[in-house]
Amino acid sequence: MKIEYVSGSNVVSLMPRRNDMHFPALKTVEAYWDGLRNGRPVPARSEIDPRGMQSALEYAFILERIALGVARFRLAGMHLTDLMGMEVRGMPLTAMFVPESRAKISEALEAVFETPQITVITLKAERGIGRGAMDAQLLLCPLKSDLGDVNRVLGCIQSKGEIGRQPRRFEVVDVQSRPLLSDNPTEQSFATTPAGTPVPAGFAEAKKAYDDHTAKGTDKKTDHPQASIPQRPKGKPVLRLIKAEE
Repeated sequence: MKIEYVSGSNVVSLMPRRNDMHFPALKTVEAYWDGLRNGRPVPARSEIDPRGMQSALEYAFILERIALGVARFRLAGMHLTDLMGMEVRGMPLTAMFVPESRAKISEALEAVFETPQITVITLKAERGIGRGAMDAQLLLCPLKSDLGDVNRVLGCIQSKGEIGRQPRRFEVVDVQSRPLLSDNPTEQSFATTPAGTPVPAGFAEAKKAYDDHTAKGTDKKTDHPQASIPQRPKGKPVLRLIKAEE
């Protein structure tokens, strides 16, 4: 969650900042992805050009959603291969995490796709023989497919510390997310009439839905004839037909 304190013209973020000195690749990838948005909530996968984030390519990757909370690597930089000691293409992202943290990663992934939102996850590598202390951060930025659905991720993972004995798997320490639709000025919410007709913001009136009672000239609530509909006269008719022989 992003929390901000607004004082006059100053906006001060209360969310802990990512350490760009330790993880500069995340800043590079996020800035590139943000530039592709161009006022939109989410850019398209087809717009990605590796040359735009060349200094961070070894840490970058692209994920494809294959199931609920599951995404696999389509492309991955060499840093991920170094961490795992093997080629990671085709593997699920959760393979890089200890079993206890995989549910958190799946939940974060699903939120990135569904909300959509951008997420930064602070990580700590598990330790053991030949595996020293290691910190890392993971960035997940949503992308649209050619069909327009959000099912890709442009991501980045960068670590600090000796890799040592492979594979290095991580624990989730902290998750920070920012929804994207809320900062799009073209997004609007609409109230609705009891019949479900949208009421746009401003002074525009909602379109009246077709109603059988209205079509028959009756008021839906009172079931009385509407004044605007002429009523059939009652009693003896004023005119009558007279035959010639009469």
